[in-house]
Parts: sequence; structure tokens; C-alpha cells
Amino acid sequence: MTAPYDGRVPRKVLLAAPRGYCAGVDRAVVTVEKALDLYGPPVYVRKQIVHNKYVVHRLEERGVIFVEELDEVPEGATVVFSAHGVAPTVHAEAAERRLKTIDATCPLVTKVHAEARRFSAEGMQILLIGHEGHEEVVGTMGEAPDSMTLVESPEDADDVAIDPELPVIWLSQTTLSVDETLQTVDRLRERFPQLQSPPSDDICYATQNRQAAVKQIAPQCDLLIVVGSGNSSNSVRLVEVGLEAGARSSYRIDGVGELQEAWLEGVETIGLTSGASVPEVLVDGVLQWLAERDFADVEEVTTAEETLVFALPPELRRDMKAATAAAPGATS
Repeated sequence: MTAPYDGRVPRKVLLAAPRGYCAGVDRAVVTVEKALDLYGPPVYVRKQIVHNKYVVHRLEERGVIFVEELDEVPEGATVVFSAHGVAPTVHAEAAERRLKTIDATCPLVTKVHAEARRFSAEGMQILLIGHEGHEEVVGTMGEAPDSMTLVESPEDADDVAIDPELPVIWLSQTTLSVDETLQTVDRLRERFPQLQSPPSDDICYATQNRQAAVKQIAPQCDLLIVVGSGNSSNSVRLVEVGLEAGARSSYRIDGVGELQEAWLEGVETIGLTSGASVPEVLVDGVLQWLAERDFADVEEVTTAEETLVFALPPELRRDMKAATAAAPGATS
């Protein structure tokens, strides 16, 4: 237990903004919810729709069945592809098994897929900066497997083997640390001066905004708390970014149940943020827990405003429109 608070040292929470749901995550979660309303349970989802335990559990309670691969889905059933995207081979398998598919891939990931196909078709070698085994990386590499080489870190850049006679370009997983990605690009460019950059930054706006917000508050924080699941790349990166930016300590938690009293020892200022797949209710739970321990003074620090909204997948919008038109009392 921490010592009783004597009131002499002001205790404060710096609440980072933006935080939590990005447009791609919101679109993916709403897609599954609308599919449940429209088709009824069960609705199958390949992999986790987003990387957050709370969201996955809540959807399971509503009748979603999460599967690892399509052979677990009954033939002819409805299946949603997660926000992280899938390789073309997955689309082909779904068609072969006559599955009704709804593609909830984040449009920013879809953009990277399109770049991979385009640069491969142009005969370029592609260096994909990302984490091996991450669902987004698996899907992106599936777009151009013969043209793409994965680079996981600045250190890995020293071992990359490509044809020096052919043009080369880099792409990246959308949820990486901005700083580490640029370090990796710099190391790659030392070896391959001809390395080209994509027309626009692949790291998503939400990832960059959340990292920028953490950089703003971290130097003032004795403790930085990041709400997000362990398989959420952008949440894990926020802990790293916070420590690099000056936070004395930082922990990632799935929710309030993982908070520890010992972390508050000697702490005056706490920073709080959440990854791009985290609903605000989880942050509210942390704020309540902190308030009960005399951290009731909350200052929101806003570094950017986010207004981007993505339309739902076209196949879902089509079915929703048809259902509305067929409803009793609908007018043509």
C-alpha cells in the first residue's frame, strides 16, 4: 500500500488527447455490430476485429464467433475480415467456400496494400518495415510476396539482402513508432542510397497523433499509464514513446483491474492515454480509480483534433439499404 496522502504535494492527471478509438477501429467495430443487427447471430470474424480484449469479449457476448482461419466457418456463413486486413489468398479461400464476406480492413491499411501491388507491378523491390507475425504485416506481404522483404528494426537493416541493380522502395506497418521507423529508414538508406519513399507516410494519422500527445505530456510525468491490450502494436509503442520522451515510468494495462497501488509511490503527476483500439469506458475506469486515490485533478492536454470518419464497407451498406427498402411501410 502507498502511504496515506497528506495533501502537501499536488496530485494531478494529464489526460492525453487524442486517445482511444481511431476512425478505422470505430468503422470495424460498428461493422460487426451492424452485421449482428442485420443478419442476426452468429456472425463470424476472422482474427480479432481489433486488438482489444474488452471489445472482443463484448462482441462475443452479442453472438460473434472469432476464428483463426476460414476453415472454422461453416460454408455459406457470414464472415467479417478484421481491421488489420488479409492477404489475397484469404479472399480466394472465402470465395471457394462460398462465404458471405464483409471486409472491415482499415482504409489506411488498404492504401498500403494498393501501394504494394503497384510497386511490385512496376518491378520494384519493397522493404516492409513492421513486426513479423502481426496480422497487418501478414496481409500486406501477401499482396506481393515475391517482391517484399520484411525489416523489423534498425538493426535488421544491416542484414537486408536485395538486388542492388533493381529499384527499391520502403513501406511500413501503419501502427509503428514514428521515430523508430525513421531510424530504420535512415539505416536502410545508408546501405541503399537509391531507396525511395512512398508518396505519403504509411504510419496512420491516429498512431502519429497519439504518439505526439504522449511526447507532449511525458516529460512532466512520474508515471505514464497506457490503456491497451498486449497484442495492440500501437498501444505497446505508446509505452516506449513515453519512456523515450521522459516519463519516469510507464505501464500498459488492459483495464483498471491491472493497476497497482505500488506504482503510485512518490508519484505527483500521472499521464494517461489509450491505444487506438480502446473504448473510452476503460479510460473512465482508470480515472475513477485514480480519483479514489487523490488523483482527482485531471487536465486534458490536446495536441490535435481528429474529425476523420470512414464509411462502412460497401457490401454492408448495400444490404442495410436493401433491408430498409424491404421493411414494412418503406416507400420507394
